[in-house]
Amino acid sequence: MSEFSLSRRLVAEALGTAMLVGTVVGSGIMADNLSDDVAVSLLGNTIPTGAILVVLITMLAPISGAHFNPAVSFVFWLRRELPFGVGIAYITAQIAGGICGSLIAHVMFDLPVWQASTTVRTGSAQWVAEVVATFGLLASILAGIRFRESAVPWLVGLYITAAYWFTASTSFANPAVAIARSFTDTFAGIRPVDLPGFVLAEFAGAALALALFTWLLKSEKA
Repeated sequence: MSEFSLSRRLVAEALGTAMLVGTVVGSGIMADNLSDDVAVSLLGNTIPTGAILVVLITMLAPISGAHFNPAVSFVFWLRRELPFGVGIAYITAQIAGGICGSLIAHVMFDLPVWQASTTVRTGSAQWVAEVVATFGLLASILAGIRFRESAVPWLVGLYITAAYWFTASTSFANPAVAIARSFTDTFAGIRPVDLPGFVLAEFAGAALALALFTWLLKSEKA
């Protein structure tokens, strides 16, 4: 049982997801403004995202667990470590916070607040990339909790930094972030019509990670 009330935990989830998405979208806008080279812009988007994850998880994990991701909350529900009703509340807070993060990024860069993305991100390669990206993220979390819980912020930040570059989708690995990114027609955007494929792939990757790592992390002594 957490020492923090549910309301505080939900605010932590909403705030953390808002700050994560604000960083993803804001750094994407800044990088795109400063460079015409897509590789340089992607690098400018990658480093802040990995860095903010380390900060946010370190700050907020003691309060809510720092999920910031419906796929993570889904896995902890399957592990019976998060009640169903609380899990739904977490996911709702994450989605709401993520959308606010996109809107705040637009305000900071003096762009129209309400936008719908026109960036095409679809196809089997993208979906497989999201399965892989989310599988690796949950693997990092589950193994980190098992062997060195204090390292989880760094494991997640470094994993996402790497996965930006080795996945064809640039590693969304997060349904709330994907939904929030459909609200920005900037460097980080994704068309709303492309969301279902990404979201399904992300949940599938999370479930695969749970299935494999439940077995892999079980010692003979246990």
